[in-house]
Amino acid sequence: MWISIGELAKRAGVAASALRFYESEALIVGARSESGRRQYKKEALRRVAFILAAQRVGLSLNEIRAALASLPEQRTPNAADWAKLSKQWKPLLDAKIAAMTQLRDQLTSCIGCGCLSLKSCALYNPSDAAKSRGSGARYLLGDRAVDVVVPTKT
Repeated sequence: MWISIGELAKRAGVAASALRFYESEALIVGARSESGRRQYKKEALRRVAFILAAQRVGLSLNEIRAALASLPEQRTPNAADWAKLSKQWKPLLDAKIAAMTQLRDQLTSCIGCGCLSLKSCALYNPSDAAKSRGSGARYLLGDRAVDVVVPTKT
């Protein structure tokens, strides 16, 4: 059974432009009706639901594409597929959670680039010692202040 792009968009809760994008990225497959309108098999609704769930988990389109490509005959993911794939994604999610936790915990401290507060950074990080580690927000990139800041003599 075929459904129109408008019906699929409505039922999936996404814009038609998102469906065209997913199709251009080979995440879903559509066809043209005799009148030239886009249409999709009803199973595309489950693929779109899978894409949305995977995006919500934080997966990139490349990771989603790889997951869908791993399915036999490009079929729609089922519960067993989701269980297998989600197990593979746990280490990725754990790493993202750890990075976000680190970001949250360090958010209020100086980021080591001298741009937030020259007055504070001049006291906390004389001569911008973090710049020796490279460009960017060094502390948010993983450098520790204790490794960067040169102790001052009293």
